[in-house]
Amino acid sequence: MKSLIIAIDRRITGLCLSLACAILAVISCLGMWQVVTRFVFSQPSTWTEEIMRRLLIWMVMLGTVVALRQGALISVDLMLRLSRGAWRSTVRWIITLVNLSFFSVVLWFGIDLVWRIRFQTFASLNLSMAWAYAAIPTGALLGLLATVAHHADPQHDELTTAL
Repeated sequence: MKSLIIAIDRRITGLCLSLACAILAVISCLGMWQVVTRFVFSQPSTWTEEIMRRLLIWMVMLGTVVALRQGALISVDLMLRLSRGAWRSTVRWIITLVNLSFFSVVLWFGIDLVWRIRFQTFASLNLSMAWAYAAIPTGALLGLLATVAHHADPQHDELTTAL
């Protein structure tokens, strides 16, 4: 069971990282397009800023999953580094239970939020706001998986990935 969770998590974490990077690239291109339309064509794009904001939410939620899996929670990392022996195990369990509780609450209210706003549309586009807000329960669900996987197979790659 542990190896199955870790295998699924590795694929999902890799996918989250790839999607977050791709979304960042799209946001950068949209930002450049907005600058070009405003200052070169003197007719600012009406939809790019709104799409960029919504994509930023998705990027953050997906990036949070990757950071969580890599053990890059700074204050939690400090508590773990300072603890030893049985207290270290207790701290790991507390961290896991708090994360699971937090992501469960976010998932519950995120689903409720998406359901409530499903008929609202963007101001500049005829798209449902639900796809933007769906990042919240999606990120929470993936965060639950990342929390369980991190507890089963702790990684502390935050220092190796920092430049």
